[in-house]
Amino acid sequence: MNYINKEFLIENAYSSRLAKKYGTPLYCYSYKKLKENINNFKKNFKSFSPLICFAVKANSNLHIIKEIKKLGLGADVVSIGEMMIALKAGINPKKIVYSGVGKTSAEINFAINKNILLINAESQSEIIEIEKIAKLKKKNVDIGIRLNPNTDAKTLSQISTGKKENKFGVDEKTFFKLVKYSTMSKNLNLKCLSVHIGSQIIDLKPYEKMLKVIEKVLKKTNHNFEFIDLGGGMGISYNHDKKNLNLKRYNQIIKKFLKKIKKKKIIFEPGRSIVGNTGYLLSKIIYIKKNKTKDFIILDAAMNDLMRPALYGAKHKTFASIKKGRISKKTYEFVGPICETTDKFITLKKFQKLNEKDIIIICDVGAYGMSLSSNYNTRPKPAELLIKGSKITIIRKRQKLLDII
Repeated sequence: MNYINKEFLIENAYSSRLAKKYGTPLYCYSYKKLKENINNFKKNFKSFSPLICFAVKANSNLHIIKEIKKLGLGADVVSIGEMMIALKAGINPKKIVYSGVGKTSAEINFAINKNILLINAESQSEIIEIEKIAKLKKKNVDIGIRLNPNTDAKTLSQISTGKKENKFGVDEKTFFKLVKYSTMSKNLNLKCLSVHIGSQIIDLKPYEKMLKVIEKVLKKTNHNFEFIDLGGGMGISYNHDKKNLNLKRYNQIIKKFLKKIKKKKIIFEPGRSIVGNTGYLLSKIIYIKKNKTKDFIILDAAMNDLMRPALYGAKHKTFASIKKGRISKKTYEFVGPICETTDKFITLKKFQKLNEKDIIIICDVGAYGMSLSSNYNTRPKPAELLIKGSKITIIRKRQKLLDII
């Protein structure tokens, strides 16, 4: 942890000063960590130079996407809104992949007009709709077909996307049928086989199984795909007690896979592994509510600001902005002010003794933190800061109550 004089710093910025100046709850992102993550990802897969398309759903702040673009990444989008953000950030349309099971006609029309790299289709009906719009426009559209490899990512059921009971992609039988249909179409160019088996994957075994399924499917079809989109899902350690996914080893597994098939360009769609550990949520203690068995640490941040603990039971590393020597004998349960029992972040023992108005820091909120936030209980969304060394930039102003009302 980056403490100087017992105070936590985000790059060169003192966390307590940030909270005082900009208010709480407050999202802060480290540019240094963002750059390190992207460079590390590129370095580990440089042997086959994949196209890396950042999953915009993980963090859709325009300023963050602009920085990601400057560092050479494309975008994986799942809505017209995300596509508009990616394009406004300056990302080349030929580095944008459009995923998702429910693309509307208007969204497909917009994607075709923007001439993006790929629309990854997930059903027969979607392919027919893409073809219909392409025909009206007298255009040829580059598409991919998402295969459901029936692979269990062994993570949370809520973020599993690669099993046969999940809504994503098509089974093998349907896949072959759609390959045949697409190759016969005058308005469709089938360029990609796409997969994505889930999120927060730490173990390489699900990826190995996924690659074996892809290899088998490629051998059964005579179609020469230009791209293999392996999706994302690379996990990070939220407790800081486990290793992240071994990207170096994953690189070796993919290299072996590429030797067995004809030359293909690999596409990745990482999100969490790029931005997850860049973000911190700063929150002030409103009250400490004492109880016989534990003390409730009531924060000004709530489940509308950070949904992951309530939605997934996720646990984020939590600590105090300023270190103190004394350890509390009580168990602390960190909760928000929202009228839901699930509005709690974490329960900890042997935490340092806390006082009301102390600043608490919740780690690793860069992915699916602000992007999952809401106005539940008519609460304004927090401000967001990007920190580069000593330079602090407000990348989203705190929402005003009057704007909601």
